[in-house]
Amino acid sequence: MDDPAELTRRRRSGIRASLSAMNVVTVEQSWLPPLVHLSYNLLTLVGLFLLNAATVIWLFVLPVMTREAAQHPYLLVFFLGILPLVFLLGLVLTPLGIYLRYRRATRRETRPRIYAPLGWQNREFRHLSSLFGIATGINVLAGGYLSQAAVDYMDSPGFCSATCHSMSPEYAAYQDSPHLKVECVECHIGPGRRAYVRAKLNGLWQVSVTMLNSYPRPIPTPLNNLRPAQEICESCHWPQKFSGIRLRVIDHFAEDSANTHTKTVLALAIGGGPMVKGIHGFHVAPGVTIEYAADERREKIYWVRYTNPEGIVTEYAADAWHSAERPAYEIRTMDCLDCHTRPSHKFRLPQRALDEALALGSVDSTLPWIKTRGVEILLADYVDAADAERRIPSALHELYRTEYPDLYRDSLRTIEHSAAGLLAIYKRNVFPEMGVAWGTYPDHSGHNDFIGCVRCHGAGLKTADGTSITAECTACHRILALREREPEVLEKLGM
Repeated sequence: MDDPAELTRRRRSGIRASLSAMNVVTVEQSWLPPLVHLSYNLLTLVGLFLLNAATVIWLFVLPVMTREAAQHPYLLVFFLGILPLVFLLGLVLTPLGIYLRYRRATRRETRPRIYAPLGWQNREFRHLSSLFGIATGINVLAGGYLSQAAVDYMDSPGFCSATCHSMSPEYAAYQDSPHLKVECVECHIGPGRRAYVRAKLNGLWQVSVTMLNSYPRPIPTPLNNLRPAQEICESCHWPQKFSGIRLRVIDHFAEDSANTHTKTVLALAIGGGPMVKGIHGFHVAPGVTIEYAADERREKIYWVRYTNPEGIVTEYAADAWHSAERPAYEIRTMDCLDCHTRPSHKFRLPQRALDEALALGSVDSTLPWIKTRGVEILLADYVDAADAERRIPSALHELYRTEYPDLYRDSLRTIEHSAAGLLAIYKRNVFPEMGVAWGTYPDHSGHNDFIGCVRCHGAGLKTADGTSITAECTACHRILALREREPEVLEKLGM
């Protein structure tokens, strides 16, 4: 009588031989057919697609990163942050789908004992192979374009202002600035790993306060954590560059019925070269060092130490500096941003903004009292931008409809055009939702609209023998015409 174990072995051997002849695979023969069967579920298919996408795009981004990481600080976020997360998600979903299908099939006792061999006749294997091939093709086509597009987008001002930050005021001012073609990251982050790490640590804080909606309004000017001007401004501008004398024409419109148009013409001694001392020559020429002590807003200066190119040191101080209780202060070395406080994000006062609009024609200067009444309309309180969009045009229409009915009838298009111009001035400079009002962000590159130069010049800072920092106008510019209707100097210059 045969041994039972031997009979079982022969029986299994016979079954395998029969199945082999039928081109069918058993569970004991291979692990691949069961794996293919269990992988045929939505969760695993999504996981495989993510794995494929992350791998293909990684291959496209790698050469871009090795070539441009220093110039593209956000590229590291994409390469070391986003792509690994996508890959990790794929690694989680793929086996999770297999496990869930296995558990469901075991619980329902629907797990087959016999699996079709791997081949094109196997429906599940055929579908998985086709889907993987299609996914690879899609990812190859899309990855080549999208990876470079992502790099370009992450460097764009739109990404900085709209995607990552609530920076509508800064973005509006940037679009109207001399640095419109300069990307945000070139000034606010800069090249190198040190700049990248510092920016990302600060970015973590910004992300958290944005998610919690706990950031201050208005957003304060980052006086204490801006990059040094030598790293930012002097990559394009430098003290040794000769700027010489520059002509500036300033338009004024009087607050009278005719909006009388006059011009001021200044010859600005910018300096910087060997023949013209000028503004830059006195402040940032090679060998010149200016140190100062100021309050936290850098608007009240208590002490200045000036070192000229010959190494001669002169100290100036306010009376408060010599008092027994010296005010709180910080000492820093002067650079470009102490005067050019808003190089790319300037916000104008209503009088100045309206003068520019009248000179450009976006508000019509032939409308009676438009300067006076326009400023009044701009200075009114509005709840938000939508409120301003309703009330500013309505206020101008109501003014001319009630006080100048004939003019309103004959010049309706002109009034509509000017109303749109007034609204544009408001939306460019005031953002109630962000707490930005007229004058919230001072620009200290002059001394008419904000304190600017007067912080040091004529501010009562004196040496021990009583010498003050000069406040003479001619130290920085010559007035060639002052509020003249037809300046002779412009006529001579053909302007």
